[in-house]
Amino acid sequence: MNQEQVKDLLDQYVDQINRPSFIDQDPISIPHSFTHRQDIEIAGFFAATFSWGQRKTIINKCKRLLSLMDNRPYDFILSHKPKDRQRFEQFAHRTFQYTDTIYFLTFLQNHYRQHDSLECLFVDSSESALDLASFHDRFFDFPDAPLRTRKHIPTPLRKSTCKRINMFLRWMVRTDNRGVDFGLWKRLKPSQLLIPLDVHVDRVARKLNLLKRKQTDWQATLELTEQLRRFNPDDPVMYDFALFGIGVLDKEIIFP
Repeated sequence: MNQEQVKDLLDQYVDQINRPSFIDQDPISIPHSFTHRQDIEIAGFFAATFSWGQRKTIINKCKRLLSLMDNRPYDFILSHKPKDRQRFEQFAHRTFQYTDTIYFLTFLQNHYRQHDSLECLFVDSSESALDLASFHDRFFDFPDAPLRTRKHIPTPLRKSTCKRINMFLRWMVRTDNRGVDFGLWKRLKPSQLLIPLDVHVDRVARKLNLLKRKQTDWQATLELTEQLRRFNPDDPVMYDFALFGIGVLDKEIIFP
C-alpha cells in the first residue's frame, strides 16, 4: 500500500468515526456531559488521566468521581474546603488512589483561583508552542507534591508517549464541524498537536508502515505525528480517529 492509498484509507475512517455516535462509548463522553468551559476542562482532564484499561470502566470511574463533586466540578474545585476531600477516601481507579486525588484537587483549586483555564499550563514561555515537559513541572511545582502521584502525569523527559495528555489536548484544541472535539483553546493550534500513541494506534501505524521505530516511546510519538503531517499539516491528529478506530474495532486493513 503506497502513501496515497494509506491517506485515502485513513481519510475514509476519519469520516466514519469522527461523528457524535462515536462519543457514547469513549471517555470523551465525560466532558460532553457539561457545557461550561471549566467544567469541560476539569472533567476532560480527569477522563484523560484515567484513560487506561477498559473504556467502560474508565467512564464509570469518571462518573463516580464527578458525582463526588456533586456533578459541578468547577464549582466544587473553587469552593470546596479541606474537610470536603474526605468524601474521596474510598475512591480509586487502578493505581490512582486517595493521595493522588487529593493532590489533583489541591492543584486544580490553586490554579483556577488564579487562572480561568488550564490552557496556559501547556504553552511555553514564548506563548506559542506546546510544552509537555513544562506542564509536568508546573503541575508538580508544590513543595509537598507526592512522589507517587508523578506517575499519573507523563513527561517526554521520561520518554513517555504522553498518550493521555495528548488525547486531552486533542479534545481541547481540535475543532471541526463534527461535534466530537471541543476546540475550546485558541492559543494552541491543531497543527501543533501530537498523536495520542496507545497500543491500538501503534499497532495499526506499524501495519501501515507509518511507524518504524522499534520502541513505543516519545520519539515514536514524534515520528508518527510527522508522518501524519504529510497527510494533513494543519490537523495531523485528526488521524487519531482512524488509527484508533481501526485498532479498537479490530478492523482488517484493506486497500481502499
